[in-house]
Amino acid sequence: MVQATPGRSASIPGPEDLPRHGNGVSLTLKELLARAEHQALVRSADDGRARAQMAGERLSRLKGRGMEFAEVRAYQPGDDVRTIDWRVTARSGKAHTKLFRDERERPVLLCVDLGSRMRLGSRLLLQSVQAAHLAALLGWYVTARGDRIGGLICHEQGHHELKPRARRLGLLAMLEALVELHTADNRQDPAANGADYWAKALLRLQRLTRPGSLVVIITNPLGLDAPSLEQINRLRRHAEVRLFAIGDPLFDQLARNPGPLPVQLPHHNQPGWLDRRGSQHLAQRWQQARQNAAQLSQHHHLFLSELTAAEPLERQWQQLWL
Repeated sequence: MVQATPGRSASIPGPEDLPRHGNGVSLTLKELLARAEHQALVRSADDGRARAQMAGERLSRLKGRGMEFAEVRAYQPGDDVRTIDWRVTARSGKAHTKLFRDERERPVLLCVDLGSRMRLGSRLLLQSVQAAHLAALLGWYVTARGDRIGGLICHEQGHHELKPRARRLGLLAMLEALVELHTADNRQDPAANGADYWAKALLRLQRLTRPGSLVVIITNPLGLDAPSLEQINRLRRHAEVRLFAIGDPLFDQLARNPGPLPVQLPHHNQPGWLDRRGSQHLAQRWQQARQNAAQLSQHHHLFLSELTAAEPLERQWQQLWL
């Protein structure tokens, strides 16, 4: 489903709430570049609310005993026994320990789902557009912090894999990939063109992730089912993971009051109608997916933040912590 258009009410955001240079449906490089002015929102959330909620969990940018190996030297009293190099110790007959270099440029990988299930928006933005704006906002923040940025942008018809790069080179490559893949024709039948694109993307993400990385995954609750979260959980063995689920109030409305719904299907150029039974099934499927994502994320000890495509990111800054 691409876009749902229920009747407008007074509570629905207006054109003034759209991102600067954006229309909520298409995506341009200009509007993603404009997100640079909002990076302070992430910084303030990261320094305040998130730090209080995640005491002891946040990995410092300067890690001390980082993930990059430096050298081996003789063991000294006070050294962490976990860093003992047992091979050198056995070979020399004397205890030796590994030293690690401080990791000052942390690799940050953004995995963004732009698949057909993200092409829905009942009020302000398509979920795919909000996902791209969230990735851009986090990207500007990460770049300003001095970390390297890369990642994976994907949908049914293709993907862009970006190795982490420093300064703005990595960010600009990320923004251009978001626009290119979002603009690509995504109306073809997913069953014939990569219905398993998300599972493949998560496997590629595992190969791309290096020890000590921060991995940010942006999708909607349908992308956080049990098999997906099992794959994501494997990343936690050597990386820090953050999940962002983009939602839409349409499904809550349909759960309370199911009825015929005007929609535009991804494989047709003209709008159609989803009957009462179909809209009720859609709402139940979404609500179940949302509950499962929350429960499974908690089970795997993964940090999950929920955002909506119906409000500007500026009003949801408290959920934008890393």
